[in-house]
Amino acid sequence: MKTNEELIYKKKFIWEKISVEERGKVFELGEDYKSFIDASKTERLSIKEIIRRAEQQGFKPLDEFNELKTGDKVYYVNKRKSAVLAVIGKEKIENGMNIVGSHVDSPRIDLKQNPLYEEHGISLLKTHYYGGIRKYQWVALPLALYGTIVKADGETIDISIGDDERDPVFYITDLLPHLAKDQKDKKLSEAIEGEGLNVIIGSLPAEGKDDEKKFKLNVLKILNEKYGMIEEDFQTAEIEIVPAGRARDVGIDRGMISAYGHDDRVCAYTSLKAIFEVDNNDRTAVALFADKEEVGSIGNTGMHSEFFNNMVGEMILLQGNSDMLSLKRALANSSMLSSDVAAGVDPTYPQVTELQNAAVMGQGVVMVKYTGSRGKSGANDASAEYIGKIRKIFNESNIMWQTAELGKVDQGGGGTIAYIMANLNMDVVDLGVPVLSMHAPFELVSKTDVYMTYKAYKAFYKEYN
Repeated sequence: MKTNEELIYKKKFIWEKISVEERGKVFELGEDYKSFIDASKTERLSIKEIIRRAEQQGFKPLDEFNELKTGDKVYYVNKRKSAVLAVIGKEKIENGMNIVGSHVDSPRIDLKQNPLYEEHGISLLKTHYYGGIRKYQWVALPLALYGTIVKADGETIDISIGDDERDPVFYITDLLPHLAKDQKDKKLSEAIEGEGLNVIIGSLPAEGKDDEKKFKLNVLKILNEKYGMIEEDFQTAEIEIVPAGRARDVGIDRGMISAYGHDDRVCAYTSLKAIFEVDNNDRTAVALFADKEEVGSIGNTGMHSEFFNNMVGEMILLQGNSDMLSLKRALANSSMLSSDVAAGVDPTYPQVTELQNAAVMGQGVVMVKYTGSRGKSGANDASAEYIGKIRKIFNESNIMWQTAELGKVDQGGGGTIAYIMANLNMDVVDLGVPVLSMHAPFELVSKTDVYMTYKAYKAFYKEYN
């Protein structure tokens, strides 16, 4: 007969269960994570930092291999915006892989293709927001500008302005309260319009010019001097506006981290850290980093594209098998953790969550059996058998984990890449770090949850068979 304590399920805080030595590891990992996310302000920069770290750990481009054997560490980069890392296991890839898949894009503001204009002595940039932002959060905030410009001669230039302490920042204005009567009467979602997210880039005229576009001209002169670009180059560029500022500890106890892009770079980081510790596995371990999740996983860098399947096919070929059926078997036999963040309970807004089935900050990695909306529309809905296997691994590995939903049933919803990978007939469940202020310019995570998520991914890589 089980005791009363054994019969009742009760979650605990990580800090209450780990040793003094392990507490030190929590903070050590937190410092490394802050350096990672500071270097990963865009999806391109995220992939660049992932590959930089991977190469330090001995990973090599897939096209450098003539065959694959146990222990080989390979990577593939897809158009500078998505990537795959793999550590080859003892078994054939056709028998299945252990995959942890995250995304490296985050909600942001993009420049339009023809953005630059001037009004009333100020030069501005027209924008088009990307992903599910709350527009009012992006005004009256220091902003940074990152991007890639392709010039007329084909030269590619990467730009970065706003995060170096010597850089200027950029800014979207808001109305002063004295003149905001009409704005205040609007719904929160309508108070700031998409076409109103215009970014100030300059306020000085070109010297010695009487041209009516002299303020805009001065900006172009500075950009030309610094980057050699002309106005037409905006039309062949991808330029993003993101919050300026580095990751910072939050709270007098330094237990949390504030940063732009925790969703979903915190899961990219923890899966990257975990695959670096894979060695002598039976099954091939894969860390997958996708783009475009925030806008539906579309395009040739999102999970609806064939880039991941193509890499798996190439790896199978390097193991001596060119049968198309082997690729389908490899995907169907694989198991995946869809590595995406979950919504943590916000003590200021508990009413949007059903507290018995909500993620609590500091209580561990979060498993979300189904995402989707309302009646599980668009959900993956992982099987009890698969969750049971994950539960066993985590419990035996002393991983502190919790289950959750994304708010109350009729409150809202959301999606991840889980359903896309499940369409390949593999077992998939969402598992990631709980976050506060998700999709805000600066989000919050607990260092303890980041640490436990890294341990969870490592256990999955090593123990799942």
